[in-house]
Amino acid sequence: MSTRFTRSILALVGVGALAATLAGCSGTAATGDSTSGAAADTVSYAVDENTIVFGVVPDSVDTETNYQPLMDYIAQETGKKVDYHESTDYAALIEAAVAGKIDVASFSGFTYVTAKNNGAAITPISSIITEKGQEPGYFSQAIVPTGSDITDLAGFKGKKVCFVDPSSTSGYLFPTYNLLNEGIDPEKDVTPVFAGKHDVSVTKVGEGVECEAGFAEDSEVAKSDKVKVIAETMVPGAPIVVSDTLPKELKTKLTDVLSQVTIDDIIASGVKSADSDGFRSVFYATSPVDDKYYDTIRDICKKTNAEQCQG
Repeated sequence: MSTRFTRSILALVGVGALAATLAGCSGTAATGDSTSGAAADTVSYAVDENTIVFGVVPDSVDTETNYQPLMDYIAQETGKKVDYHESTDYAALIEAAVAGKIDVASFSGFTYVTAKNNGAAITPISSIITEKGQEPGYFSQAIVPTGSDITDLAGFKGKKVCFVDPSSTSGYLFPTYNLLNEGIDPEKDVTPVFAGKHDVSVTKVGEGVECEAGFAEDSEVAKSDKVKVIAETMVPGAPIVVSDTLPKELKTKLTDVLSQVTIDDIIASGVKSADSDGFRSVFYATSPVDDKYYDTIRDICKKTNAEQCQG
């Protein structure tokens, strides 16, 4: 992922780190009266009713600092203590969600789907955007040298094609899915070249020697005048999720707090830590998303059986 929160999507390797970190924090259950009075609804917290556990996977050494203003805002608006817990990889965060050890978390699109498939009781409420007018997510772009006569994905057949890495969402998984939809086998009908990084893929395609076409993330493609975009697909933005086991009132409050808030709203509310260049570089606002927003990822998992879909 780049420094954007919305691009936190990595290969799912290793298990248990976050769950182990939280092993000493046993979930606390509380019972509330149902509206009918005939039964009781059981709710639970990752730690206790006074604490919100915010789970993340770090994508840089500044991850905790980047999230701190948002956590300060949650604490201010809910009156709860917010505990920051990071895992070493997404598999551990999935495990923690399934075990009910997080109350709020920042997932990637693939790991959200995988967590749901494995029984995690979580609901996506928003995705972070970093610029005004931006849509949640980003683009996987199909590119060719500026002088190429290739005009669509069908033209990739028989060509030397640059991918980024087998674990890259915008540099391999979405490209593979899109090629398959064109009837092109990404292993047999093209000569795959793994560039290792998005910028390297762009460079190799621009040179037109090792790669006659390829794929990369839009932020890197935009930096080059040696390539042109002939197709693109939106990659769903990384969701902020809320545990379904929290009390209804708290879930509603967290949804109100996190579903559509701008950095200016947070600063105006009195959260001083939000008024910094560092936070502005990674956060402009949250934009509402729902479960259906991730159906494309479900379709990719169905058609490609990608490693990111396994849990």
